[in-house]
Amino acid sequence: MGDLWEQRLLPRVIDVTCSDKVTGTWRDQVCAPVAGEVLEVGFGSGTNLRHYGDAVQRVHAVEPSDLAWERAQPAIRAFGRPVERIGLDGAAIALADGTMDAVVSSYTMCTIPDLDSALAEMRRVLRPDGALHFVEHAKPPNPKVAARQDKLQPLWGRIAGGCHLGRDIPNLVADGGFTVHELDAFWMPGPRFMRPFSWMTVGRATPV
Repeated sequence: MGDLWEQRLLPRVIDVTCSDKVTGTWRDQVCAPVAGEVLEVGFGSGTNLRHYGDAVQRVHAVEPSDLAWERAQPAIRAFGRPVERIGLDGAAIALADGTMDAVVSSYTMCTIPDLDSALAEMRRVLRPDGALHFVEHAKPPNPKVAARQDKLQPLWGRIAGGCHLGRDIPNLVADGGFTVHELDAFWMPGPRFMRPFSWMTVGRATPV
């Protein structure tokens, strides 16, 4: 929809809509168990930093938006531990094999253009005993809502930076070489007409 929207306005909208108290509860669930060297794919404005525990030593950030990275600087300073921006593309991660204790993805896998390649990269950089921790909206089990997602997708993808409403995230993660554990799937609170946007998945996955 143009550089102004994609590069200057949309990151601010995402920052507001994905940083409320409700989404913060799910970020806590995803981030609290994480420790050691962490890769965060789709770092945004650093919203997850305040949800990490003291056991996190360093965060390696993949973030395509310069504006989001700029807006993240206060959170990075408050975090007090190293945070390094290592690239723009989750499908080409500039880290050595088997070096990360955890990978975190929050509201990101819906938008990565080549998710299969990104999942392969996440798996590559994880240690054998590491884990992928994620919170993502996804394709719901309700066929009528899934059909509405399909109808909305052409317009939604244009205004939401390429976001895919109906990606079956847990199955895509499994197909990417992970075993999915501790999966919670539920409707986000809100009116029924928002159902195409509100099927949430929170989970942990380990490399096969």
